[in-house]
Amino acid sequence: MPQNNETVYAPFDEMHEFMRLTFIAAGVPAEEAGICADVLIESDKRGIDSHGVGRLKPIYLDRIKEGIQFVKTNFEIVRETPSTAVIDGHDGMGHVIGVRSMKMAIEKAKKCGLAMVAVRNSTHYGIAGYYALMAAKEDMICFTGTNARPSIAPTFGVENMLGTNPLTIGFPTDEEFPFVIDCATSITQRGKIEHYARINKTMPSGWVIDEKGKGVTDPNTALKGLVAGTCALTPLGGIGEELAGYKGYGWATVVEVLSAALQGGSFLKALTGVNADGSRRPYHLGHWFLAIQINAFTDPGEFKKTSGAILRELRASKKAEGQTRIYTAGEKEYLAFLERSKTGIPLNPAVRSSLEAARDEWKVDFRFSWEK
Repeated sequence: MPQNNETVYAPFDEMHEFMRLTFIAAGVPAEEAGICADVLIESDKRGIDSHGVGRLKPIYLDRIKEGIQFVKTNFEIVRETPSTAVIDGHDGMGHVIGVRSMKMAIEKAKKCGLAMVAVRNSTHYGIAGYYALMAAKEDMICFTGTNARPSIAPTFGVENMLGTNPLTIGFPTDEEFPFVIDCATSITQRGKIEHYARINKTMPSGWVIDEKGKGVTDPNTALKGLVAGTCALTPLGGIGEELAGYKGYGWATVVEVLSAALQGGSFLKALTGVNADGSRRPYHLGHWFLAIQINAFTDPGEFKKTSGAILRELRASKKAEGQTRIYTAGEKEYLAFLERSKTGIPLNPAVRSSLEAARDEWKVDFRFSWEK
């Protein structure tokens, strides 16, 4: 048995199977439970610890228990053309809604060259990069985004209005991994703050501000303040205009509009997940998925050759003093995957405790490797 402060490493298959069985125990149909586990484990495989197994209980299982996320997904096509669709997810499992919507966009793009699917009334769909990877495997370019509960303050403001709203883009290259940029339009996102809280680490100044616009560095204070509305995340670029925080604010707004206006969905303060009387309600999130068929423009092999050449030239450019390597988007995640394929997924004591609590609460017949 590991010591209380010890990090252990679990194989991919172990964590995937545990999540799949736990989702089934919570009432998610078996095939759809597998999809949810696939999306979550991809995050851990790629070194994105803020969106993987650590979120199984606090984000998904607890919301299912509260009745604000439904285990059986009603995927309703509200409106459709050969190259577009509007989906109502009826607050089902966001991973399932996301995968089905991305597949729909891919299939339509194969016929039309470009296709877009917009979603309303969904729930947290995991890492947006998962859907970009789906498209890249089909020799397609993907743009996807989602709104979220209010977290970001607009430039010159202190009230949390916009979600972390990732603007995610991916495409294939001739290298062993695709280009995927998957990041929030804030300097950081709530999942990373949760990670800092779990490991009891102080945050850098400038990530979060209070009602007076002053920096907050304690992650627990930040998390409580984000819920209470007394703290807000700063947009990419940071506070004010000096470092161009208005750019992150602008991109967050673009994602918000595309996640609500096309599909008749909820936005801004309507995404708090809380009723006027303080009771919990579904978040009613919106997503969008744009797939572009490369062979509608050029030979996929030529596209991948050129995109790869651009990335290699960037990495080979002159480095700053003291630096030995330049990375391009998707590279660090690929390297993390190679490393974790050997070592497994690192699980700190807080995450292990959360997983054990989920197993016991949902009465899953499973014994973890660190217990043997």
